[in-house]
Amino acid sequence: MKLKCPHCHLQRDPQNAVRTIRKLGKYYRKSDGQYLTRFWCVRCGKSFSAATTSRAKWQKKRHLNKLIRDLLTGEMSQREIARVLKINRKTVVRKFRFATATAKTELANWNKNFGPSTEVEFDDLETFEHTKYKPLSVTLIVEYSTRRILGFEVAQMPPKGRIVHYAKKKYGLRTDHRPLARAKLFQDVQEFVHPYAVIRSDSNPSYPADVKRFFPYARHETVLGGRGAVVGQGELKKLKWDPIFSLNHTFAMLRANINRLIRKTWCTTKKPGELAGHIALYALEHNRRLATTQ
Repeated sequence: MKLKCPHCHLQRDPQNAVRTIRKLGKYYRKSDGQYLTRFWCVRCGKSFSAATTSRAKWQKKRHLNKLIRDLLTGEMSQREIARVLKINRKTVVRKFRFATATAKTELANWNKNFGPSTEVEFDDLETFEHTKYKPLSVTLIVEYSTRRILGFEVAQMPPKGRIVHYAKKKYGLRTDHRPLARAKLFQDVQEFVHPYAVIRSDSNPSYPADVKRFFPYARHETVLGGRGAVVGQGELKKLKWDPIFSLNHTFAMLRANINRLIRKTWCTTKKPGELAGHIALYALEHNRRLATTQ
């Protein structure tokens, strides 16, 4: 790959570097202890290095980026990470938002490295923002054979059960955004799912129409949900054979590795966008970890 000036886009010619881009020594980057080569462009007269176009430019603790990303996808809360690493909580928040800014795009690019999936499973995981009176739904689709996460969407949903009256009284009517989120998810993962794939889900009556709309040639199979096992916190089922085990196992891993999704926890989601970013970050790490073990 040829070196190019980020300011005027002049390409470096190794045979004629004096007239294109010259080396201008090295400098020590204190944040991660690396020596970087500096270059000087003959055309525009500006200097640059490999860090000039980096997203981590001006960061003073860039050596913590990967560590914090691993801890965030390993059950630790932001406050606990700050305590263990002896850094400010605001630093952890900035690192979290820096990592999640491109996580969903990176997830899509990662899935482009594989062929279309011929057998997939999807369903909704339920959580909430700030209070159980404001529930959220996470629609997730995974590949059956590898448990690779193909995509997801977070959407608000109305409360159910005995809390409906109290939720309506305190927060008013809560519209259901799940159909829109499901449609967006299916549209985004169309390129990752084979047109004649087998698509498996539970017996939710809203699913068949959406599957038929976006995957008209696919075979949609519905299964009856089973009773939740204690060990899987409800996601894993008390069945001899769970037809959508890959999906339920992935849901259980989300509950176990994302602190705000653990049942009976006080680390709750305050903003749905932050939850979506956290899930995108975990999904990317989940797929990478599966790739190294298979």
